[in-house]
Amino acid sequence: MNLFRLDGSIFPSVSSSAEIADRAEAEWTAAHPGGTVNRRHLGAAPLPADAWVQATTGGATPEDQRTPAQNEALALAARLAEELESADAVILAVPMYNFGVSQHFKTWVDLVIAGAGPTNPVLKGTPTALVTTIGGGYGPGTPREGWDHSTPYLKRVVGDVWQADLTLIKRELTLAATTPGMEGLKDLAEEEHAQALAAARDIGRVLAGV
Repeated sequence: MNLFRLDGSIFPSVSSSAEIADRAEAEWTAAHPGGTVNRRHLGAAPLPADAWVQATTGGATPEDQRTPAQNEALALAARLAEELESADAVILAVPMYNFGVSQHFKTWVDLVIAGAGPTNPVLKGTPTALVTTIGGGYGPGTPREGWDHSTPYLKRVVGDVWQADLTLIKRELTLAATTPGMEGLKDLAEEEHAQALAAARDIGRVLAGV
């Protein structure tokens, strides 16, 4: 059995998305002690920013005319796509930054699409936990309702384009404990935290097939 886990936090040592993903991974590992966990950490080891351009232009260039950079980018794109296609279960831990997905996560998505093809459902039927964390509150009735441009994109790509068997775990208010002006939201933030960890435990068992 093979679990693929991707992390996108740029602060790995204090990542709230990683904490939730850890809980889900622990359940999967407990059920599959001999299984393999294939990891990719985009925050700690970002992909080359120009790789998607090189892969895309390389794909439109005859093989004998490609530059070394194009060949390297195409090989990377194929490898990233294979990581997903070969997985029996997937955990994606993706924080929201500046109201959307980060540049390094978007680069990964674009490269997977370059490697697999734009209509290839690389996760079709694969049980997938999508963990996303948000510093503030963006739900209905909040001052910034509608400002979360990350979650809809994530669901569209992972669920609709890649056709994963998707479960979303979303935790908001991660900055309530440390941000002036958010003191009144600490209790709600603690509830969000507890609910996310409980959901991660449950989805970890689903990913493991138990």
